[in-house]
Amino acid sequence: MRIHAALLTEAHKPFLVEEVDLDEPRAGEVLVKIAASGVCHSDYHLVSGATKHPMPVVIGHEGAGVVTAVGAGVTRVQPGDYVTLNWAPDCGHCFYCLRGKPNLCETYVEPIWAGTMLDGTTRLHWKGQPVYHYCGLASFAEYAVVPQESCVRIRKDVPLTVAALVGCAVATGVGAAMYTAEVKAGESVVVFGCGGVGLNILQGAALCGAEKIIAVDNNPAKMEIARQFGATHTIMANENPIETIREITNGRGAEHAFEAVGIPALQELALEAIRPGGTLTLAGLSAMGTGTNLPGAIITRQEKVIKGSYYGTVNATRDFPLLLDLYMSGKLKLDELVSQKYRLDQINEAYDAMLSGSVARGVVVFN
Repeated sequence: MRIHAALLTEAHKPFLVEEVDLDEPRAGEVLVKIAASGVCHSDYHLVSGATKHPMPVVIGHEGAGVVTAVGAGVTRVQPGDYVTLNWAPDCGHCFYCLRGKPNLCETYVEPIWAGTMLDGTTRLHWKGQPVYHYCGLASFAEYAVVPQESCVRIRKDVPLTVAALVGCAVATGVGAAMYTAEVKAGESVVVFGCGGVGLNILQGAALCGAEKIIAVDNNPAKMEIARQFGATHTIMANENPIETIREITNGRGAEHAFEAVGIPALQELALEAIRPGGTLTLAGLSAMGTGTNLPGAIITRQEKVIKGSYYGTVNATRDFPLLLDLYMSGKLKLDELVSQKYRLDQINEAYDAMLSGSVARGVVVFN
């Protein structure tokens, strides 16, 4: 079938909205009519070159839609199901899956990063050549063929616009607070970076019962948004944040710091923000090949703990429906995340707005 999709042909170039060919789903695969796809910085890492990926590629990894057809052997979903897409599918039986870490599943890492389906081939074509699928999803398109393992069936009474955000920003942020760092009631938390992931770390910390929740960002517009998502204190990044954080936390520093941008210098600053015995959780995606100077002497002498958080340590099959239940019960803000909706042909405008910091989350919607 012929569909419109957002295509990236090389780094440092704008996205192209082109007609591409999409094959029918093969065994174990699902055809999804995409309803919405979130505008996430991870896709832009392909433009900047921070993430290396085969090209041309159809981007998009934060999507939701309706199943329209299934290939042979598909048992997880059926036509008509609402689904949120999971960009880190899990097999359920590898070393990590059996140890409660499906977000680290090793079975599908190679094909997902190769930009193919699980059998090593693509379903997308353009001008007679293969087109790769970002994260095995390629959700900035009218339709997507995805592995059934990437489909999480969800309730049908939720708007698919917000269901899409659960597939990345919400799961990554809320999960980082709840599952990776395991924030406890009464603890203090500081979050560096109040984009889509950072805002969800804030509300994840609030759900966990954190007492002092401090947001740090360099954009004044993000301060009021951060308070809406649970921040009790806000600090501009250029106003000596470490000193202010210590004042707020009785001179010690926070129990938890989260870095939600992926900038090495900010990761180093976040380490300073935690007290001895505190935990720094790195949830932002750094550019491939970059390094961070985290001083071993301080880490050892002050027993500071550093954790990586990949996809918020979530179990997508369990947690996507849980997060949507929290939303439907009024305990999780998702509508408020959607600052602006865009058509697919406005994809470059959407990323310009994201880079300017003027939106919490932009979403491309399809009719």
